[in-house]
Amino acid sequence: MGDLLKELHVVGAAILRGGRCLVAQRGDGMSEPGRWEFPGGKIEPGESPEDALVREVEEELGCAIRVGPRLGTGRAETPHAHVRLDVFEAVLVTGEPRAREHRALRWAAPDALEYLDWAPADVPLAPRVAARLRGSDPPRPERE
Repeated sequence: MGDLLKELHVVGAAILRGGRCLVAQRGDGMSEPGRWEFPGGKIEPGESPEDALVREVEEELGCAIRVGPRLGTGRAETPHAHVRLDVFEAVLVTGEPRAREHRALRWAAPDALEYLDWAPADVPLAPRVAARLRGSDPPRPERE
């Protein structure tokens, strides 16, 4: 039998400030409630990943970001889709993040990133973000 799951391409922002990264705890109305993620969301048709990330962060957190380089890709299987998550480095441009859809937001230090209960697609990206925060080069993203 063939694979009937669709591919869902989403983006996340590793918003960096003062040696920490903003992480968001998924709300009750989201899949994987209570788990932590890099905020972001789905890419709309005709939208670039970077434009989608700017839009999603404004909608979810009420602030504007500038998107930097892609730090890596995480993958996960859900009952309905193959999820591909591209996480980009970002910085705040205007506003202060507010949890509009998430349970909580936290500015996490590099060492704290490994202890969070991450959503599955975010798991492989936490070490890369921690390495970036420590000033070392993150591991190279895997080949697509």
